[in-house]
Amino acid sequence: MKKIEECTVGIAGLGLMGGAFAMAFARLGVPRERLLACDADARTLASAKDQGLVAEGSGEARLMLPRCDLVFLCLNPSSLLRFLAAHQGDFKSGALVTDIAGIKGSVVLAAERFRPDVDFIPGHPMAGSEKGGFDNAGHCDFRGKNYILTPLARNTKENLAFLEDLLRRMGFGRITRTTAGDHDEKIAFTSQLCHVIAAALVDCADDPSITRFGGGSFEDLTRIAMLNAPMWTELFIENREKLLEHLRRFRKSLDAIGSLAASGDAQALEKILRGVREKRSAMNG
Repeated sequence: MKKIEECTVGIAGLGLMGGAFAMAFARLGVPRERLLACDADARTLASAKDQGLVAEGSGEARLMLPRCDLVFLCLNPSSLLRFLAAHQGDFKSGALVTDIAGIKGSVVLAAERFRPDVDFIPGHPMAGSEKGGFDNAGHCDFRGKNYILTPLARNTKENLAFLEDLLRRMGFGRITRTTAGDHDEKIAFTSQLCHVIAAALVDCADDPSITRFGGGSFEDLTRIAMLNAPMWTELFIENREKLLEHLRRFRKSLDAIGSLAASGDAQALEKILRGVREKRSAMNG
């Protein structure tokens, strides 16, 4: 693989994350003339060009893909799978391709069946924002954030090392390699369950002025309730088996704490809360 400054880079999908990656490539010194993008929204493409983030933008991926040494597919899972099916023949032979989809089971299956002369390394940046869309890409901060890779057996060591080095240079602090199954199991807990809880908490509020009584807890817990509804609906349903198991366990813990509060058993309740504090403190930061 060439040095990143010598690569022609393509970004498919200039939403929040696609825009953030475009900004990251610009900061790394990738020449503007080597940064290309495709997106269905002409206004977004024009904005990206006006800001000097990409040299060319098009609604036609086939105009971009044959020229790119490195491609970031910044699409939701279903859109990504359709994109791969439609454009499998358009990628440059020898290209390194990666994605950012929030569920990896179906993506890895598609990657394993993809052209053998294209090195597809599935990935997932844990660095989103509740403010979606290209216009809010500047709010997406990569510094110190986690990045998950679910490599295939056929991925080359050189390309894996190249991609990990690139991600670190973008600011990501911890890169984890794992399987698609392990990723989807853990993400169901750390991401999808949290979004379900935030959504339910806001949904059960019946006072629109409740934030006048907030001291930070409500605000912290519900920030992610400002979610991208179509994307998160897709993620919840696609990963529902693992998500529902975590929801069952969450309800069990919630009911246990509620029962102790209802019974007035302060000693038992305090014991649980002390244990929770110790458990959280012991978790890796």
